[in-house]
Amino acid sequence: MLQLLQVGNIIAVILTIIVNGLANILPIGGKNTGELSDNIPNLFVPAGITFAIWGVIYVLIILFAIYLAKDLFKKEKTTKPFLEKISLFFILASVANIIWIFLWHYEQVLLSLLAMLVLFVSLLVIYLRLNIGKEEVSIKEKLFIHVPISVYIGWITVATIANVTAVLVTIGWNGFGISEEIWTMLVMIVAAIITILMFIKRKDCAYGAVIIWALIGIYLKRMTDDPLYGLQTQIAYTALIAIIIILIVAAITNLLPYLKNAN
Repeated sequence: MLQLLQVGNIIAVILTIIVNGLANILPIGGKNTGELSDNIPNLFVPAGITFAIWGVIYVLIILFAIYLAKDLFKKEKTTKPFLEKISLFFILASVANIIWIFLWHYEQVLLSLLAMLVLFVSLLVIYLRLNIGKEEVSIKEKLFIHVPISVYIGWITVATIANVTAVLVTIGWNGFGISEEIWTMLVMIVAAIITILMFIKRKDCAYGAVIIWALIGIYLKRMTDDPLYGLQTQIAYTALIAIIIILIVAAITNLLPYLKNAN
């Protein structure tokens, strides 16, 4: 059973990368992922360069799968606790990722949100089961298991918010009379608060770095002269302030233990 889970993780990673690659090479549905995002006016979507993080995620989940399969042909499974805790949820997350690609590329925006939520919840279960940031693990386990999941769920947090806003735009939601700019700023504030809590409670720098990267992307995107919205300086400055506050909290939470030891 454990060997099956190890092979399942590897296949899940390979298929995820292949489908995501083909989504833009073919492209699936005749349009690449970015084009489809651009078709839906969404102030939360960051600059195109930000999506380069997928390259980092692919490398990390490859390392993750390889690490979990390192004793594939051995009777004694040193990675047994991890395999039992998280493999099924990782495979489910990969299936959800693949399904999302097809739904998004065939412009089934509402259904794509359901797939995205399954992906997010699967990664969240993995994150909580690993007890990231609270459980002592070796450097190798941190680098090859915890960091890949932190980075992956960090970006999927951003992607889920963007997917929700895309659905709301598609159905013509009026925002209870509140402007889209205000809603975007409120969502960024909530994202910043969650990130700050992750630093305080779990000192999860990998997760925080991903959210900061996304906020930088939003800042860059909104500081350009977008013909659809014009110069979105309020959103850009909200993103910038959020970045600064997160960095300050990160510095304090990471330096505090050293300062206590010094005293």
